[in-house]
Amino acid sequence: MKNTIIYPGTFDPITYGHIDIIHRAANIFEKVIIGIIESPLKTNFWFSIGERREMVELAIKDFKNVRVQTFNGLLVDFAKSLGVNLVVRGLRAITDFEYEFQMALTNKKLEDEIETIFMMTNEKYSYLSSSVVKEISKFGGDISQFVPEFVADRVFKKLQK
Repeated sequence: MKNTIIYPGTFDPITYGHIDIIHRAANIFEKVIIGIIESPLKTNFWFSIGERREMVELAIKDFKNVRVQTFNGLLVDFAKSLGVNLVVRGLRAITDFEYEFQMALTNKKLEDEIETIFMMTNEKYSYLSSSVVKEISKFGGDISQFVPEFVADRVFKKLQK
Protein backbone atom coordinates (compact mmCIF):
# COMPACT_ATOMS: atom_id res chain seq x y z
CA MET A 1 0.00 0.00 0.00
CA LYS A 2 2.13 2.85 -1.27
CA ASN A 3 -0.41 5.50 -0.38
CA THR A 4 -0.57 4.39 3.26
CA ILE A 5 1.87 5.36 5.99
CA ILE A 6 2.26 4.31 9.62
CA TYR A 7 2.96 6.85 12.35
CA PRO A 8 4.17 4.75 15.30
CA GLY A 9 4.60 5.88 18.87
CA THR A 10 3.59 5.44 22.47
CA PHE A 11 1.49 8.63 22.60
CA ASP A 12 1.65 8.77 26.41
CA PRO A 13 -0.11 11.20 26.10
CA ILE A 14 -0.75 12.55 22.62
CA THR A 15 0.36 16.19 22.19
CA TYR A 16 -0.28 18.97 19.70
CA GLY A 17 3.11 18.09 18.18
CA HIS A 18 1.86 14.57 17.40
CA ILE A 19 -1.40 15.94 16.05
CA ASP A 20 0.51 18.32 13.78
CA ILE A 21 2.48 15.43 12.24
CA ILE A 22 -0.74 13.41 11.83
CA HIS A 23 -2.47 16.35 10.13
CA ARG A 24 0.40 16.94 7.73
CA ALA A 25 0.80 13.23 6.92
CA ALA A 26 -2.97 12.98 6.32
CA ASN A 27 -2.67 15.77 3.75
CA ILE A 28 0.04 13.88 1.85
CA PHE A 29 -1.04 10.24 2.08
CA GLU A 30 -4.36 8.62 1.29
CA LYS A 31 -4.32 6.73 4.57
CA VAL A 32 -2.46 7.19 7.86
CA ILE A 33 -2.35 4.44 10.45
CA ILE A 34 -1.46 5.56 13.95
CA GLY A 35 0.36 2.58 15.44
CA ILE A 36 0.30 2.75 19.22
CA ILE A 37 2.87 0.39 20.62
CA GLU A 38 2.15 -1.31 23.89
CA SER A 39 5.94 -1.59 24.37
CA PRO A 40 6.53 -4.15 27.11
CA LEU A 41 10.15 -2.90 27.39
CA LYS A 42 8.96 0.50 28.56
CA THR A 43 7.40 0.36 32.00
CA ASN A 44 6.84 3.98 32.97
CA PHE A 45 3.59 4.58 31.09
CA TRP A 46 1.10 6.91 32.71
CA PHE A 47 -1.75 5.60 30.61
CA SER A 48 -2.80 2.08 29.67
CA ILE A 49 -2.85 1.05 26.02
CA GLY A 50 -6.65 1.42 26.07
CA GLU A 51 -6.48 4.93 27.53
CA ARG A 52 -3.82 5.98 25.01
CA ARG A 53 -5.86 4.58 22.14
CA GLU A 54 -8.98 6.37 23.32
CA MET A 55 -7.17 9.72 23.59
CA VAL A 56 -5.62 9.34 20.13
CA GLU A 57 -8.98 8.38 18.62
CA LEU A 58 -10.57 11.48 20.15
CA ALA A 59 -7.70 13.65 18.86
CA ILE A 60 -8.08 12.40 15.28
CA LYS A 61 -11.86 12.08 15.10
CA ASP A 62 -12.09 14.75 12.38
CA PHE A 63 -9.51 13.10 10.13
CA LYS A 64 -11.36 10.90 7.64
CA ASN A 65 -8.27 9.07 6.36
CA VAL A 66 -6.63 8.29 9.72
CA ARG A 67 -7.21 5.23 11.87
CA VAL A 68 -5.68 3.85 15.04
CA GLN A 69 -4.29 0.40 15.75
CA THR A 70 -2.31 -0.94 18.67
CA PHE A 71 0.55 -3.38 18.34
CA ASN A 72 3.18 -5.28 20.25
CA GLY A 73 6.59 -6.28 19.02
CA LEU A 74 8.62 -4.95 16.15
CA LEU A 75 7.39 -2.10 13.99
CA VAL A 76 8.56 -3.94 10.87
CA ASP A 77 6.37 -6.94 11.75
CA PHE A 78 3.39 -4.65 12.37
CA ALA A 79 3.99 -2.92 9.03
CA LYS A 80 4.34 -6.23 7.18
CA SER A 81 1.11 -7.54 8.75
CA LEU A 82 -0.68 -4.51 7.28
CA GLY A 83 1.09 -4.64 3.92
CA VAL A 84 2.52 -1.14 4.53
CA ASN A 85 6.13 -0.22 3.85
CA LEU A 86 6.18 3.48 4.77
CA VAL A 87 6.76 4.93 8.23
CA VAL A 88 6.70 8.60 9.22
CA ARG A 89 8.60 10.01 12.19
CA GLY A 90 8.67 13.56 13.48
CA LEU A 91 11.97 15.30 14.17
CA ARG A 92 12.32 18.12 16.68
CA ALA A 93 16.08 18.41 17.10
CA ILE A 94 19.42 16.83 16.25
CA THR A 95 19.04 14.39 19.13
CA ASP A 96 15.77 13.12 17.60
CA PHE A 97 17.51 12.69 14.26
CA GLU A 98 20.32 10.59 15.73
CA TYR A 99 17.88 8.22 17.43
CA GLU A 100 15.41 8.09 14.53
CA PHE A 101 18.19 7.61 11.96
CA GLN A 102 19.48 4.62 13.94
CA MET A 103 15.96 3.16 14.21
CA ALA A 104 15.29 3.71 10.49
CA LEU A 105 18.52 1.91 9.56
CA THR A 106 17.74 -0.93 11.96
CA ASN A 107 14.23 -1.31 10.54
CA LYS A 108 15.69 -1.27 7.02
CA LYS A 109 18.15 -4.00 8.00
CA LEU A 110 15.34 -6.11 9.49
CA GLU A 111 13.02 -5.53 6.53
CA ASP A 112 14.54 -4.05 3.39
CA GLU A 113 11.20 -2.83 2.02
CA ILE A 114 10.48 -0.54 4.98
CA GLU A 115 11.15 3.12 4.24
CA THR A 116 11.13 5.87 6.87
CA ILE A 117 10.12 9.41 6.02
CA PHE A 118 11.07 12.19 8.42
CA MET A 119 8.94 15.29 8.92
CA MET A 120 10.38 18.32 10.63
CA THR A 121 8.18 19.44 13.45
CA ASN A 122 6.44 22.76 13.24
CA GLU A 123 8.78 25.16 15.04
CA LYS A 124 6.08 26.04 17.56
CA TYR A 125 6.25 22.42 18.79
CA SER A 126 10.02 21.95 18.55
CA TYR A 127 10.42 21.68 22.33
CA LEU A 128 7.27 19.63 22.96
CA SER A 129 7.18 15.98 24.01
CA SER A 130 4.95 13.73 26.10
CA SER A 131 7.73 13.70 28.72
CA VAL A 132 7.70 17.50 28.92
CA VAL A 133 3.91 17.47 29.34
CA LYS A 134 4.15 14.94 32.17
CA GLU A 135 6.98 16.86 33.87
CA ILE A 136 5.09 20.17 33.77
CA SER A 137 1.90 18.55 35.04
CA LYS A 138 3.71 16.82 37.93
CA PHE A 139 4.66 20.25 39.25
CA GLY A 140 1.20 21.70 38.80
CA GLY A 141 1.91 23.60 35.58
CA ASP A 142 -0.73 24.40 32.99
CA ILE A 143 -0.45 21.98 30.06
CA SER A 144 -3.51 23.23 28.15
CA GLN A 145 -1.34 24.87 25.47
CA PHE A 146 0.44 21.56 24.78
CA VAL A 147 -2.40 19.03 24.60
CA PRO A 148 -6.13 19.01 23.78
CA GLU A 149 -8.41 19.83 26.72
CA PHE A 150 -9.62 16.23 27.13
CA VAL A 151 -5.99 15.07 27.41
CA ALA A 152 -5.18 17.76 29.99
CA ASP A 153 -8.25 16.63 31.97
CA ARG A 154 -7.08 13.02 31.91
CA VAL A 155 -3.56 13.94 32.94
CA PHE A 156 -4.97 15.98 35.82
CA LYS A 157 -7.22 13.08 36.90
CA LYS A 158 -4.28 10.69 36.70
CA LEU A 159 -2.33 12.94 39.06
CA GLN A 160 -5.25 13.05 41.50
CA LYS A 161 -4.95 9.29 42.08
